[in-house]
Order: sequence, then structure tokens, then C-alpha cells
Amino acid sequence: MSKLGDLGAKLYKGEVGYDFVGKRFLWYGVSILITITAIVALAVQGLNMGIEFKGGAVFTTPKTAVSVAQATEDAEKASGHDAIVQELGTGGLRIQISGLDTDAAADVKKQLAGDLKVSEKDINADLVGPSWGEQIANKAWTGLGVFMVLVVIYLAIAFEWRMAVAALIALIHDLTITVGIYALVGFEVTPGTVIGLLTILGYSLYDTVVVFDGLKESTKDITKQTRFTYSELANKSVNGTLVRSINTTVVALLPVAALLFIGGGFLGAGMLNDISLSLFVGLAAGAYSSIFIATPLVVDFKEREPAMKALKKRVLAKRAAAAAKGQSVDAEDTDEAENAAEVVAQGRPGRATGRRR
Repeated sequence: MSKLGDLGAKLYKGEVGYDFVGKRFLWYGVSILITITAIVALAVQGLNMGIEFKGGAVFTTPKTAVSVAQATEDAEKASGHDAIVQELGTGGLRIQISGLDTDAAADVKKQLAGDLKVSEKDINADLVGPSWGEQIANKAWTGLGVFMVLVVIYLAIAFEWRMAVAALIALIHDLTITVGIYALVGFEVTPGTVIGLLTILGYSLYDTVVVFDGLKESTKDITKQTRFTYSELANKSVNGTLVRSINTTVVALLPVAALLFIGGGFLGAGMLNDISLSLFVGLAAGAYSSIFIATPLVVDFKEREPAMKALKKRVLAKRAAAAAKGQSVDAEDTDEAENAAEVVAQGRPGRATGRRR
């Protein structure tokens, strides 16, 4: 068996583990800090909205010897607006200029033909109106709202409302961080970005459901035992699904990293950045939130219940009774310790019944 597989087996059996739930306030603090940074970036820098949302023109030229830097300078001089120029595989250029109307686009096209030394009729010009971008944005918000509502309804039915609320908070957490990263790095927000955001929300939900399913199974009939508190069983559940979560996240991140760093970085395929950055950041944030945010939040919600408070009291009483007798106080205490704990919890004097001889 591989080392990772052996570790996964030990985590699943509870032989080893990390106290994710016990250190939840540390994870909350980290998430709050990251979220505040993202919100400040959005407030200060804002999002670099693509031409699909602001309106403008996109010019596609035939093969030219003019460099990208020179074409950018020529386009900005001709239009009076910022320009984004990308080199195409054919040797031509894709020149994107925001804020141009039909009349201005015709003048810019004519000037670009002279500056780039190509025929004006060979330059393809596509105009995008701001109203179209507004429709796309509205549809994106509508789709996001419907998605969130369906998530809450599904989780409330499949699990319980506390898990639904925790999952919703985790999804908002992932979305905020991803959008904040976009503001920090200044990448354009395009329809591809919106698609990427919706995709990572779906993946984050999948990862959260996997963890919640293990939690639901491990806490079934929890009040019928006095070995573990709810938080302890939740922590065991997270450790049991940890290796699976890591494996699925790494496998998903590898192709996305190839798109982002190789396709968008080394090969200069800038349009790949639109979707790959949102996928990369969102997948990582989704895996983090499923383990470090969603499950601890469920624990905080559940342990406010009277039944869970009573269970915790019984478990601690049992362990206190075992410790008083010099016995082991771990979760695998003997029946004698359990009987003694019942006596202490009920406030009755005397010796425990059922003592082994």
C-alpha cells in the first residue's frame, strides 16, 4: 500500500488525525482576514470588466510584422482609450478597445490599417454594445441566485438546515475570495469568468456534500452513546475524508494549472486566463472551505442544541469518573467507566453496577 493510501486508512480508522474542529477559530480568523483583503481590493481597485460588459470594439487583423507593444501604442493613440492587444496563432492581432461607438470604430479601423500596414478591408471589426453586457451581467446574477436557493433547499432536504446554512456561507466565502483575487491581479472579467465562477461553486458544493455525507453517517444515533461529543465525531469524519478531498482537488487543479500557467502564461493565450484563474482560485478555496469552514460551522450550530449539550455533559462526566479511578480517559473506555459515568451524571452516590472482577 502506498504511503498516502496507508495514511488515508489510518485517518479513516481514527488511528491518526488532526484537530480541524478544535482549531476552528484559527481557520475562521484566516478566512476573515482573506475575505477582508478581497473586499478591500474590490472597493479600492474594482473589477476590470471586459468589453462584453462595458461595450466597445474588437479588431482582428491579418498577419502583420508590427509587435504587440507597438500595436497597443498605435491603438491607444488612434482611439484615445486603453487597448488590449493579443497575438493570434495566424500572426495577426486581436485588438480590444472599450468605449467606442460605431462612428469612432470606423475611424479607428482606418487609422489602424495605416499604422499596422495592412489593408483596411482585411481588418474585421466587431462592435459590442453596453446594453448586451448588462443583459449578460443580469443573467449571471439571476443564475447565481437560483443556484444558491437550490443549494439551500437540496441540503436542507438531504441533510438538515444547519448544514445548508454552513454550505451557503462556504460558497459565499469561495465566491468572495475568487472575485477579490480578480480585483487584485487585474484580470478581465468576461463571460468566461462568470462560467468559471459558476463551475467552481458546483465543485465546492460537491466537496462539501462529500464531507457532510461522512459527517451524517458518523453522527447517526449519536445520543445513544457516551464515547464521543458531536465535535469529536465531526473531526473524525473530516479526517476520514481528508485524503479523498486532497486527491480530488489535486487532480482537478492540475489541468487548470496547465491552462493558467502554461496556456495563459508561457504560450500567451490570454483569453484562457478568463476562465482558468477563476477555476484555479475557486477550486483551492472550495477544498479549503469544505474542511476548514463548512464542517466547523455545522459543529458550532449543532452544539447549541440541548441534546448535544446534554451529550457533551455525559461524555465529560464519564471521562472524569474514569480519570478519578486512574483509568484511561480516551474514547475507548471500558464498560466499568461508562457505568460509573452514568452514576456521576445522575448525581447518585455509591459504586457503579456491573463492575468487572
